[in-house]
Amino acid sequence: MERENCTLITEFFLQGFSSFREHQLTLFAMFLALYAFTLAGNVIIVTIIRTDRHLHTPMYFFLSMLSTSETVYTLVILPRMLSSLVGMNRSISWAGCATQMFFFVTFGITNCFLLTAMGYDRYVAICNPLRYSVIMNKRVCVQLVWGACSIGLIVAMTQVTSVFRLPFCATKVAHFFCDIRPVMKLSCIDTTVNEILTVIISVLVILVPMGLVFISYVLIISTILKIPSAQGRKKAFATCASHLTVVIVHYGCASIAYLKPKSEDTRDQDQLISVTYTVITPLLNPVVYTLRNKEVKDALLRATGRKLS
Repeated sequence: MERENCTLITEFFLQGFSSFREHQLTLFAMFLALYAFTLAGNVIIVTIIRTDRHLHTPMYFFLSMLSTSETVYTLVILPRMLSSLVGMNRSISWAGCATQMFFFVTFGITNCFLLTAMGYDRYVAICNPLRYSVIMNKRVCVQLVWGACSIGLIVAMTQVTSVFRLPFCATKVAHFFCDIRPVMKLSCIDTTVNEILTVIISVLVILVPMGLVFISYVLIISTILKIPSAQGRKKAFATCASHLTVVIVHYGCASIAYLKPKSEDTRDQDQLISVTYTVITPLLNPVVYTLRNKEVKDALLRATGRKLS
């Protein structure tokens, strides 16, 4: 009888930042500013890459795909989070929660594998420069992007289906969005099998691409160190610095969030980690690639010059 009652739940309640009730307006202002910068930065990057012929290269094609993915990723989570901070409706339907989780997982995993594709691109550019244009042709680039998206979709369908087949007894999600573990905690039944599935998926979609990026950079660094001139080594390192910075933060936050041991008393800590990979990391992408990348800065200057002329 209890199981039947569980299936009648049609909506959830996102508790959000209830532990920081007295600071919610401050959090709203801060997150709104970060969200505006993130959207503006990613839109500028995509626009500049598509309009400036100097940036029509595999590296910037992957960057534009990453920026597009990051934009949708933030759209899935941040508007609802911002509305809850100013006291608007915190309820979300069963279907809405499943949809939010589906897109969050899809684009989160897509970003992981896009960063891996960018690492492979840097490996070919530095370790095999004479064959770069042959290896990283348009077809290969499109296939790598489709591969990243396909993995994201397949994993999201598997994960969301496994979670929302559970019967639920409670409705209060101890988070600001429908993340996997907070929703699973509302189930009436033991979720050990689902927890194991989540860990297996997390290992595959975080450690595997992270390992591939690590191997790429071991080969890249060993090749760079063989370059005779200091100027040549500096230039080679510069082409990888932006990507490596984003990779360290992205995979680092994802690893802490999904590979750390389960604990009952870390809600505030979990939310802080979630803020890092849902708010800070998407902002890091446009900031790093515009401030540390000479080609992007030059493209922005050319665009600004055209507008002023």
